[in-house]
Amino acid sequence: MNKLIAIINVIAWSGFWAFGYLALSSNVTETGQMITAAILAALGGALGLWAYFRLIRINEHTGYAKRPNRADRSHLEIEENGENA
Repeated sequence: MNKLIAIINVIAWSGFWAFGYLALSSNVTETGQMITAAILAALGGALGLWAYFRLIRINEHTGYAKRPNRADRSHLEIEENGENA
């Protein structure tokens, strides 16, 4: 499953860059071609982001990548309750 998501990620980003280039470099008079390429680029970007974030979540879960640093917010609960340490 991980390899499938990785392949989807590569193909989606390739589509994003290829169709994005076509959308930006197309002739202004050919709006149909420009809009079609822009829509396909947006779909490729959205699918690429989904697959990328999915791969990050999988890698954090399996231990291959370390989890991001999170701030310890327990001191905020103590201050709200009016308790002093």
